[in-house]
Amino acid sequence: MIGDIVGKPGRRAVRALLPALRREHEIDLVIANGENAAHGHGITPGVMDELLGYGIDVFTSGNHIWDQKEIIPHMDSDIPLLRPLNYPEGTPGRGYLIHSGVLIVNLMGRVFMNPVDCPFRTMDRLLATLSDQPKTVFVDMHAEATSEKVALGWYLDGQVSVVVGTHTHIPTADTRVLPHATAYVTDVGMVGTSHSVIGVEIEAVLSRFLTQIPYPLTVATEGPVIFNSVLVEVDSITGRAASIQRIDKEWG
Repeated sequence: MIGDIVGKPGRRAVRALLPALRREHEIDLVIANGENAAHGHGITPGVMDELLGYGIDVFTSGNHIWDQKEIIPHMDSDIPLLRPLNYPEGTPGRGYLIHSGVLIVNLMGRVFMNPVDCPFRTMDRLLATLSDQPKTVFVDMHAEATSEKVALGWYLDGQVSVVVGTHTHIPTADTRVLPHATAYVTDVGMVGTSHSVIGVEIEAVLSRFLTQIPYPLTVATEGPVIFNSVLVEVDSITGRAASIQRIDKEWG
């Protein structure tokens, strides 16, 4: 699982690093959060095709999925792109898919986020509905509050194989396998420029904090790029996670 890819610097780092990582670790499936991949806001069909060519298989997202309007007409097609499952009924797109024998689910938190349905009960309904689901179940919880992500990990322990958090762009050091064999991390992190505020130009962010004026936010491009990810090993027969480890690199 690759953390939130931020703009062109993030895409270039994926191109440079991912093919070798796939070979080195014999990775079967690559998931990435792509909601910041196009200019730092949303994703376009062209950007998605570009990243698919670098070795990503499935994209999760979050609250920025609607920022690039040209993706919306494609959301109900069979492209490997998810929006949070707990958006209201009738929202374009899908919140889960099955790829390479893995059920991949995208949820979004409610604390300090836009109002959406309960991610806990939404996941309950999905698991109850999919009686013939794959043994391996992966969940991306796109949320602001660490407590909400930790709570979901404990709530789903033993019911799914993996719960990872995204959205804050800050990698956390709590990778672990929970008691009932669910791999967990509170936030994967990002693929973005290190000389930035979570991938965005520093001066624009400081101006916002100092003046409360909504200055435009642009992707930071100067300096090396941080590549944050986690590698999870799951028993495909039982769906139980064997291990989870951080793979963090710097490029450029």
